[in-house]
Amino acid sequence: MSHTSLRGVMNRLLDPTSTPPAEGEPLLLHGEGNHRIYWVGIRHATAFRCNTYLLIDGEEALLIDPGSRAFFPQVRESVARVVEPNRVMGLVLCHQDPDVAASLPDWLALNPRLTVFTSPRTQVLLPHYGVSGYRFYDVEAEPEYQLAGGGGLRFIGAPFLHSPMAFATFDQCSGALFSGDIFAAIDNSWQLVVTQWAAHTAKMDLFHLDYMASHVAAQGFARRLRELPLQAILPQHGSIIPHDFVPDAIGYLEQLQCGLDVLYPDLS
Repeated sequence: MSHTSLRGVMNRLLDPTSTPPAEGEPLLLHGEGNHRIYWVGIRHATAFRCNTYLLIDGEEALLIDPGSRAFFPQVRESVARVVEPNRVMGLVLCHQDPDVAASLPDWLALNPRLTVFTSPRTQVLLPHYGVSGYRFYDVEAEPEYQLAGGGGLRFIGAPFLHSPMAFATFDQCSGALFSGDIFAAIDNSWQLVVTQWAAHTAKMDLFHLDYMASHVAAQGFARRLRELPLQAILPQHGSIIPHDFVPDAIGYLEQLQCGLDVLYPDLS
């Protein structure tokens, strides 16, 4: 397979003359050897749009932020254009909310042997979706995961952003950070990739000011990102943040006043 770098794809998508993918068509974000990342998110017109990502490394296929039951058929259809859906061997669930995890029973019905990658605090809540007994990978106990094709994932704790033990997933091969709700945005005029940072921060504010816990939580996670060679940030809501805006995104977290800071400014 020819080399398709994450940064190169971002630059191509930023080109106003580029053609968007057809309805239901997965979009290749990165391809290097046997390691590929696809966007397989929903195209339904909503300000709270959800992004799902398919990561393939050799014979191993993982879904990151698989999404809700409402959009499971659409995500499954997109996945099927790349790999048989019953070959999805793992779901990465950054937290337990239904827009991230509610399709868990549907994916388990396709492949009961798949592994759920999540934190213990999320794991204890997932049985409320009516499933149990599946394989569980504890991302806190084992924050480094070796993929079948030779790639590697690193799970980075992001406590109280917004879940008590939320986490992001760094793909060492591509430099992609799957950030879950962190760096999410609410946007009626959605586009897949951020083109104007100043305008985008207002859309991030609509999410972060209410959902994220505090400046301390945001600043602590930002500090963990500084050491990583990030090529792009792939959130679950809103637009992908390309390489050129990654420093701005980390700076946004470092300065963020949100949640308890806004509710109790006299205690900050």
